[in-house]
Amino acid sequence: MSFFRKLKESISTKTEAVTTKFKEGLSKTRDAFVEKVEELILRRKKIDEDFYEELEEILIGADVGINTVMKLMDDLRAEVKKRKIEDAAALRPVLSEKLIGLLDADDEEVGLRMAPSGLTVILFVGVNGVGKTTTIGKLGYKFKQEGKKVLMAAGDTFRAGAIEQLEVWGQRVGVDVIKQQAGSDPAAVMFDAIQAAKTRNVDILLCDTAGRLQNKSNLMEELNKIYRVIQREIPDAPHEVLLVLDANTGQNALQQAKLFGDKTGVTGLVLTKLDSTAKGGIVIAIRQEMNIPVKLVGLGEKMTDLQEFDSEQFVHALFAGLVTEEEEEVESDPEVE
Repeated sequence: MSFFRKLKESISTKTEAVTTKFKEGLSKTRDAFVEKVEELILRRKKIDEDFYEELEEILIGADVGINTVMKLMDDLRAEVKKRKIEDAAALRPVLSEKLIGLLDADDEEVGLRMAPSGLTVILFVGVNGVGKTTTIGKLGYKFKQEGKKVLMAAGDTFRAGAIEQLEVWGQRVGVDVIKQQAGSDPAAVMFDAIQAAKTRNVDILLCDTAGRLQNKSNLMEELNKIYRVIQREIPDAPHEVLLVLDANTGQNALQQAKLFGDKTGVTGLVLTKLDSTAKGGIVIAIRQEMNIPVKLVGLGEKMTDLQEFDSEQFVHALFAGLVTEEEEEVESDPEVE
């Protein structure tokens, strides 16, 4: 059975609604990346050095990242040599397979880490404007739909309007927000939120944090202080430290990942606004460069458009047109396998 048909069968156990969200959310990246690859395959037909150079440019243009592209090209060359592939069209499934390999890690936990019992604390970090508060709101909605009892902590006490913005989301999704006045100590807000969560038997506490400070304090020191307060109250918390990144910012998102990842013990990434960028390849670049799993992706503006990341769904959504073409070939020729 061909790779694309196996891929489709693998995701057939997942809900059609999720598959549709990935397809729609990644349409701009698909148009910019896969269509260019297709055009290259149809135009060049044979795999030679010029073919590799053009493919390299397309991958870099999709923000897959130079280091990752170099690794991918080396892998492709080795595979082409090993399988004795000459026809460019035969490279489609090989490329798809390699992309899934770059996004996956055998020893990695899939999905968000939750406390085995009691309260789960999820801390959100990232610069201002990346969609941190929106992500918290949408994740709060997701957990509520699953029947969980959720609380939010307004730990970004420095940005004007940040507390109010989280409150608006709280009202929208029906989740209470623990807050203090603007300019308060964020660690004190976290302490209050944990006590409230314990008292109310809450399942999940979602904690917002500042992306920039208006005073001379060091942001990383402030985040570490929050971390220590949470750990003092719940020794195995926070269960996730999620770095929120705006996919539109491309390589800047990668730099942010390096800055926060080194200093704040990030356990997972959230990539927002994938639906509005043609450079969705940044998912692959960050996954490779940082060796931190992508946990959630923003695929649209609706409440349900925040989805748990799935490498097979991601690659299937990118190569959806090729899967359809192959199915048509199989239907017209029953001997094709």
